[in-house]
Amino acid sequence: MSEQHDPWTSQAKSVEEHKKTGEPEQWMQAWAKEVLLEQRRARRGRLIGGIFRGVITLVVLLVIFGSSRQFFSPAAEDAVSGSPHLALIDIKGTIEADGRANAATVLQGAQRAFNAVGAKAVVLIINSPGGSPVQSGQIYDGIVKLKQANPNLPVYAVIEDLGASGGYYIAVAADTIIADRASLVGSIGVVSGGFGFKEAMARLGIERRVFTSGDNKAFLDPFSDMNDEQKAFWQSILDSTHQQFIQRVKEGRGYRLANNPAIFSGLVWNGELALAQGLIDELGSVFTLQAALGVQHSVNYTPEPNPWQVLEKRLSTAFKSALVELSVPSY
Repeated sequence: MSEQHDPWTSQAKSVEEHKKTGEPEQWMQAWAKEVLLEQRRARRGRLIGGIFRGVITLVVLLVIFGSSRQFFSPAAEDAVSGSPHLALIDIKGTIEADGRANAATVLQGAQRAFNAVGAKAVVLIINSPGGSPVQSGQIYDGIVKLKQANPNLPVYAVIEDLGASGGYYIAVAADTIIADRASLVGSIGVVSGGFGFKEAMARLGIERRVFTSGDNKAFLDPFSDMNDEQKAFWQSILDSTHQQFIQRVKEGRGYRLANNPAIFSGLVWNGELALAQGLIDELGSVFTLQAALGVQHSVNYTPEPNPWQVLEKRLSTAFKSALVELSVPSY
């Protein structure tokens, strides 16, 4: 680098000039100013370089992990397809329209599993605390219809850590339910929660302004009163949804259920106690099922989300309204 374009040489010349023409304080200030400017330039360069490297790294990871299933999973599935195997479907996490355990994704995997050549059984792998009654009901109905169209293909539900509420709602669509002795099973009930902030707002001197066309349009508003009629109405909605849940469990489990009203009270049981209540059929796992059926291979037919969809989901989750979600009924 020539002396003319060398920032350190030019900085030294600037300081030397101040030494000759100014007071000591002046050239010291000039020197300090030049040093600070150079430090800022260096920090700015490191920041821009770090952001650029981060973006490149993120893009590379998305491409690698997003395409890994596309390039490698079909090859693995092709190697197994045609030979006896268990056709697995994941139902994991909260059951919601925007989550991985939504009706569209689960039923797309279910259709692939029921149509798979060589599938000896369809297995619902459940690890969910529940969620949307609508999504749970759609998955249940879809599994039942696929069973009716494929009467010779047995359907199992294997509960891992948790098969509660909507997770159990889906499980009862299976012919047989299997769980670990420590799995949590049941929670047959409906919950809707929220908060009331009216008194807090009054103490803070905040006036609530909401306009509706309909006396009950904002009856779940946490900043307004809820009268007795509105409370009774909302309770009737929850009770009706609860009865839908109970009906599905009775249809799926039938005579296997113990004569115990507490089963439908919202209680959750471990696998050992759930077996005694008739909520499940046996203790085990997907591995014990594989051994019992004499099948060596399993293939997971659950569709994988696009990596950009995963990123979009994580970003949108950060902006969700907790108050709105608390007021929506859930299993």
